[in-house]
This record gives sequence, structure tokens and C-alpha cells, in this order.
Amino acid sequence: MSFKEFKFHPKINAGIEACGYTAPTPIQKEAIPPILEGRDILGLAQTGTGKTAAFVLPLLQRLLDGPRKKVRALIVAPTRELAEQIHDDISKMGKQTGLRSISIYGGVGKQPQVRAIRNGVEIIVACPGRLLDLLNDRAFSLKAVEALVLDEADHMFDKGFLPDIRRIIKQLPTKRQSLVFSATMPREIRHLAENILTNPATVQINHTQPVLSISHVLFQVAKAQKTSLLKSIIQDENMTSTLVFTRTKHKAKSLALHLQKSGYSAASIQGNLSQQKRQQALNGFKDGTFKILVATDIAARGIDVQGISHVINYDVPDTAEAYTHRTGRTGRATRTGKAFIFADREDSKMISIIERTLGKKLQLEPTPGFAWEPQEAISKEMREARSRQMQKKKRPASPGRRRSQHSSGSGVFSLASAGRNNRSRSAQQ
Repeated sequence: MSFKEFKFHPKINAGIEACGYTAPTPIQKEAIPPILEGRDILGLAQTGTGKTAAFVLPLLQRLLDGPRKKVRALIVAPTRELAEQIHDDISKMGKQTGLRSISIYGGVGKQPQVRAIRNGVEIIVACPGRLLDLLNDRAFSLKAVEALVLDEADHMFDKGFLPDIRRIIKQLPTKRQSLVFSATMPREIRHLAENILTNPATVQINHTQPVLSISHVLFQVAKAQKTSLLKSIIQDENMTSTLVFTRTKHKAKSLALHLQKSGYSAASIQGNLSQQKRQQALNGFKDGTFKILVATDIAARGIDVQGISHVINYDVPDTAEAYTHRTGRTGRATRTGKAFIFADREDSKMISIIERTLGKKLQLEPTPGFAWEPQEAISKEMREARSRQMQKKKRPASPGRRRSQHSSGSGVFSLASAGRNNRSRSAQQ
């Protein structure tokens, strides 16, 4: 299928071509037609599926006709990074339309945002807190809004934004088109959708299913050994761009600082950073200045970086959906990717849940010197084989031998081929 089948205006088609889009993704294929018809939408899809273009393109088509310099579309996002990313996408896809957008969020001055809106924009992309703040100041009105988009709705619930969302909706015209997109569908989000959507079309694109082009690898590691294991993996793997997830802001900051002191090009992105520093870290990760970005789940929303080779779950996520959301940032389009997860003894239950979601066992990689390992699962022979392999790794390798090891596509702490073939079934379970 081609984008031309949607019959977009030539100015929008020019934006599509400029972005390098050729064929629509599944969510674009399913969501764009009913949005163009003016229907409300409940869209369920994980990150990296192309949902931003799924709602931006038909919105641009709608706004081409009608008055200018009025706020006619409102897109609400949970984080500054996501708001900025959507705004950038609108600018690229709508470059030739003359339509203007602005992203508004906290952490920066209010007055430049207010002036830009009063000078005339058709689309506002906003975080709930700053948007409600400006509305309470009566800085502008939303009375002319024709379309509302709630993106990453589940995350807005996670951050406690639902009360703000309800206050914002009260300031919108009752007659409007509403689009709700979410990676997961907790009860609270379903209830919100039922209240604001009218006869919606539901578009569900394997929103809890993992991307098939990603390999999933489990490392059993003691908590105290996680950082040492991470550095060993970074040295051994051919990582071009790596996203590392931690559970807390403090850990993201401290881990990135530790990696920097160890000589790695790393940065962190977490809620305690100023907007300027967050943007610097994200831009540096995008342009390759930083090879490693350490992030929390909240801060990582909106990170849309092409070519991420590895996602490392330094801390096990709280839900299988969060794991799918994290790992969906690699293996995009036709690329392959690797997702690593560090787990200690206390994480066994969540690992089982993640494996049920994947529909298969995680690939267990040996981690001699780092792991906690159930004695019944790993035989004496396997432990000795791992020890021998690690001794081999410690010996200096000739350039030819090193190239051969890397080009083989083997895992991080790989056993020799014979050892791998003899891996016991029990060691995988």
C-alpha cells in the first residue's frame, strides 16, 4: 500500500516524501482512514509503530481548510521530550502547508510560549501541567479547538495527570474529534476513553506484543555486580547506540556519572535535570556524541532515536508491558536489535511474566563471576566450561582472532561453539 491511496493534499504528500516515508505502517494503515472521516479513535500500539504520523497527517489535512492563526488542534503528551518530538514531526510533515505548531511545557519561561500562541498557531503540543497553568492565567483560549489528541495516555495516568486532563477537557468545545493513543489500557484509561470518545473506531496493533526483530537475552547477576557486568558487556559487544534503563532517577544519574568516569561517552536523562540539560543529553545521543544514554521509564517517553542497537534493562521493569515498551526502541523498521535484562534472585517472578508475554524463554547467557545461579539449574560441568571460557577471554587475542570473534555474532560472554551446543536444557529454565 502507498501513502498516495489516502489522497492527501499535495503539500502533505511533499512532507511525507521529505520524511522518507514510503509505505504506511500497520497503525497508520488502520488509523488514518477513520481519522480522515472525522471519527474518534482509540489506538493501542507500542512505541516505534509510527503512531505520531498516524494522527499528525490527517490532522494536517483537516487544518488545511479553515481559519488560520487560531488554536484548532490540541495534542497532549506526558513528557517534554515527547511534546518536542511531536512538534518536530509536525514541522517536518507540514513544512509546505503553512500550518504552525508550538510545544509548551514547564522548565522554561512562560512568556515566550504565550507570545508565540498569540502571534498565531494552529496546533499546540503540550504537557498537561504547563498547559493548565497557562489556561488558568487566561493566556489564551481553546474554544476554537476542533481536534484533541491524548498521546501516551497510560503514562499520563502513571504520572498522575488524569485530574489535569479532565480540567483541560472542560475548556474544550464539546463538539470536536478526539483521539486517544496508549501502549497499554489500564482500567482508568479505559474509563477516561469511554467518557471523552464518541462511537470510536478501535485500532489495536499488537500493543503488548514484542517486536520480532529483537533478540532477548537474560543475565542472572547479583545486584552489587550489575555495574561491573554492564561495563564488561559494553567492552565485549559491538554497541553503536545503547539505551540503559534504571528504576530511579538517582540510579540513572549515578550510573551515567560512573560510566563517564570510566571513560565511556554516556549521559543520563531523568526528571531532576533542567530542560536544557535534558535536551542536550537527548541531542547528544541522537547525533552520536553520547553512545550510551541512561534513562528512567518516565524520562524515556518521547525518545525517538533511529539506529539504537541495544536496550539494556539494568533494572527489571515493574510490568511486562513496560519491558515491551522499553525494548521496542531497538529493532525498528528492517533493523535487528538486542535487548538485555539484568535479573537477580528477587526478579524471578517478573522474568516469568515477561517470558509468557514473549511466548518463549529468554536466552540465558552465562555470567561467570557476576551471577547468582540456582545450583540445580547449572551443572558443575557448565560452570567449569564457563570458567575456562573466561580464562580464554582474559588472554590477549591477535587482531585476526578478535575480528573473528566479533564477526561471528556470538553472545556477550559466549561459550566456545562446542560448549554452547552442549548447554543443558535445565540451564535455560
